[in-house]
Amino acid sequence: MRRRVPLTILPLAGLLVASCSGDHDVLSPQGSQADGIAALGWFMIATATVIAVVFLGLLGYGLTRGGLRAWRPGDGFVVAGGIVLPLAVIVVLTGLSLNQLNDRVPADAVHIEVIGHQFWWEVHYPDDGVTTANELAIPVGRPVELTLRSVDVQHSFWVPGLAGKIDLYPGHTNHLLLDAHSPGRYRGQCAEFCGIQHAQMIFEVTAEPADRYDAWVRAQAAPAAEPATDDQRAGRDALVQGTCGSCHAVRGTGARGDKGPDLTHLASRQTIGAGAAPLNRGNLGGWIANAQTIKPGNNMPPVPLTPDELRHILDYLESLR
Repeated sequence: MRRRVPLTILPLAGLLVASCSGDHDVLSPQGSQADGIAALGWFMIATATVIAVVFLGLLGYGLTRGGLRAWRPGDGFVVAGGIVLPLAVIVVLTGLSLNQLNDRVPADAVHIEVIGHQFWWEVHYPDDGVTTANELAIPVGRPVELTLRSVDVQHSFWVPGLAGKIDLYPGHTNHLLLDAHSPGRYRGQCAEFCGIQHAQMIFEVTAEPADRYDAWVRAQAAPAAEPATDDQRAGRDALVQGTCGSCHAVRGTGARGDKGPDLTHLASRQTIGAGAAPLNRGNLGGWIANAQTIKPGNNMPPVPLTPDELRHILDYLESLR
């Protein structure tokens, strides 16, 4: 039995070490709210460490004085150590936590609406007329107010490099204020189990300098590019007239569906299926033909298309930048 214990501990230790790295790094805050959460977390750790050291010191003192039964602290010590001190610590930590939640939205904040679906994120910029999916762009150094809600089950929006977790409930609206100190890409994740593909409900926040962010907004607010070739025109017609247009929207065309992601600038995104696969022609073709082979349990059914129809639709979608 003694020989088996180390073999059991080693895999657990490996998991603990692996959990300290990766895309979701809460120990490297890159935004004001993340800074506050990290500072509060370190303060809690320091407080718990001091309490543990004091407790172990008192325990050792009692044991060296002839056993715990031989050491009889007075009533004042019991009241101070057992009631006053814990109550003071709880009040201080609660106050600091509530202060962290008390965010006032500045007048120059960027407003973004995020809607959780099984299993993807719908993203709107109401002030700019932009609609996208699974990817958010924000300007560096400028506050961003997120309005969050869900249309089906409970989700949780979490981008640890910039802010804390916040839940999305059907029939209820929540708000989150965040910003980014420097340009970069910050991975986010649904942090509330929401179904079979919860683990593949990923999003990405890209922080850009003001000029590049403004250029992105202008490009995303524009309608879909007109087809440049006969194959692209055939693909647009097949998309609009077929089943694709009943679930997806492409601004500037007859496709006005609202059950799936807006495809107006699909080719400018990095992934498909909310992080399920990189966006390239092969993965996109497989997704259109049968998305269940890439992300089982998602709400997109297989689409019956002829090889030519699929090829033309791919040509058209790849032009939507």
